[in-house]
Amino acid sequence: MNTLVWVLLGILAYSAAALLLRRYGLLPSSVSIQGPFTTIHTKRGRDFIDWIATPKRFWRAWTNFGLGVTLIIMVGMFLFLLLQGLFILQNPPAPSAVNQPQNFLVIPGVNDFLPLSVAPEIVLGLLVGLVVHEGGHGILCRVEGIDIESMGLFLFTLLPLGAFVQPDEESQRNADRGGKTRMFAAGVTNNFAVTIVAFALLFGPVIGSIAVAPGMAVQGSYDGSSAAAAGIAQGDRITGVGGTPVSNESSLDAALAATDERTLQVELNGGDSAADRETRTVSVRRSLIVAGSVAGNPANLSVGEEPITVSQVNGTPVHTQSGFSEAVGGSKFASLTTSRGTVTIPIGAYVTQVSGDGPLANAGAPTDGSVIVTAIDGERVTSSSDLDRVLDGTRPGETVPVELYDDGGLSTYEVTLGENPNDGGGFLGVGLFPGTSGLLLTDFGVQSYPAGTYVALLGGDGGPGASSVAGALASSPLSAVYVALILPLASLVLGIPNFPGFTASVTNFYSVTGPLGFLGSNVFLLANVCFWMAWINLQLGMFNCIPGYPLDGGRILRTSAEAIVSRLPVSEPYTVVRTITTGVGVTMLLSLLLLVFGPTMLN
Repeated sequence: MNTLVWVLLGILAYSAAALLLRRYGLLPSSVSIQGPFTTIHTKRGRDFIDWIATPKRFWRAWTNFGLGVTLIIMVGMFLFLLLQGLFILQNPPAPSAVNQPQNFLVIPGVNDFLPLSVAPEIVLGLLVGLVVHEGGHGILCRVEGIDIESMGLFLFTLLPLGAFVQPDEESQRNADRGGKTRMFAAGVTNNFAVTIVAFALLFGPVIGSIAVAPGMAVQGSYDGSSAAAAGIAQGDRITGVGGTPVSNESSLDAALAATDERTLQVELNGGDSAADRETRTVSVRRSLIVAGSVAGNPANLSVGEEPITVSQVNGTPVHTQSGFSEAVGGSKFASLTTSRGTVTIPIGAYVTQVSGDGPLANAGAPTDGSVIVTAIDGERVTSSSDLDRVLDGTRPGETVPVELYDDGGLSTYEVTLGENPNDGGGFLGVGLFPGTSGLLLTDFGVQSYPAGTYVALLGGDGGPGASSVAGALASSPLSAVYVALILPLASLVLGIPNFPGFTASVTNFYSVTGPLGFLGSNVFLLANVCFWMAWINLQLGMFNCIPGYPLDGGRILRTSAEAIVSRLPVSEPYTVVRTITTGVGVTMLLSLLLLVFGPTMLN
């Protein structure tokens, strides 16, 4: 059974047990249960909140600053949700994982982007976020002279969904408008403060104590590949091939390209846990397979359950990528003998997209994609990596002939190259499918894990294996906020696997050093706590800034509207305030519904 079925069974069992306890009067008076929802009330702790609220001048100054930040974010959230809702109405995007209803729940294992392996850290972050949020409301209640009726937690079975401080209604009504507004803003202010502290630790000493271990980190092996047959799997780290040391993915590719030997001795470090990890050597017998393909490729091959092997090129037996290139030679076309038959195709780098205002398009080349680059400046191009290598040797502003295969024939265009934003080299302005002619060919078959990229995105030293994307994002002044939002969604935003945190399955790719090296492997636990603490608190703070009742943003909108309308010459100020708050609240609700259900319903 999948995780969702187990969760549903657990909810039913909890609800049945709660019903029995309530029927026989075994629940304390402070606990109420309705189905899977549990509310725990208590009056304890009010003296503690009174003590914390003693420096009233400090708390007023703190929440005045937080109120300013909250108002800015409220306006941003209103505009974002409004514009996003209008965009979905006008141009409904295709449904994706990010707008599936279960992915709006902060439940590890149910939400596709919140892995079950870091459930304790996520629950801790949620619990801390809820406590500091409601604690902020409670402290400002006492600062502003508002009595507290009770406090407590709201749970979905055993998972905390919310904490609450219940002010005395009459006391709250009698408080001045500014005091109530500060009280409503205190919760999100505290969430943002926790986010800043957690990020300061993570981006400072914590990530400074995590280094990328030498070797090529293995995310997995393609089905039917040589690596899979040799037992190379997720969590392994390749440290050598045929006696040649391997430090990252580039050095692995270089070691494989340097030899046409069919059987190689590969050195690995890996295991199911830190205690089981060991260095071992395996024999890998290479064979050339198609591990992936783009729709509409000239070979008309689509990878399914059974792997596609390539045994001959132009009648020459091949078992490696270097052998494939040698068999192709200078020919622009080649005959491939595969496990699904023999096909003759143009050989080159498959272009999936041509930028409408890019250098290639400006030279008059087709802009509908699905073209193949076969040569640049007279140099033969047989794959996407060939194209990258040739462009690395060019300069922006240089004019070179580019040969393309399109619509059954070869054409040459004089292209004035642009500047590659990542490395400053020549730039064509195209998107490429990795491999040859729309086919991802491999004689080894491992998928790399971007260990260095994650470290670099979090502000550390990712080493030479870190991607240029990490460098571009790390230079942004708002990188901490941006990274917190996108790393769990990295597969959708950056094209790399979603970041699970430094879990046991990937810690083999890292080593501990630096200022917190004395903590050993506990550094990974601390990194996970800091990351998810920041991520959860940021989400809580931003969500509560939405200007819709009963969220804090909606309450602040009401008090702010009352303050403005009270100064206007209107006969019925209450009606005006209600119209404003209701209109904004309904707009936000509709925008949220469109965000969640729009892509599915409108398609």
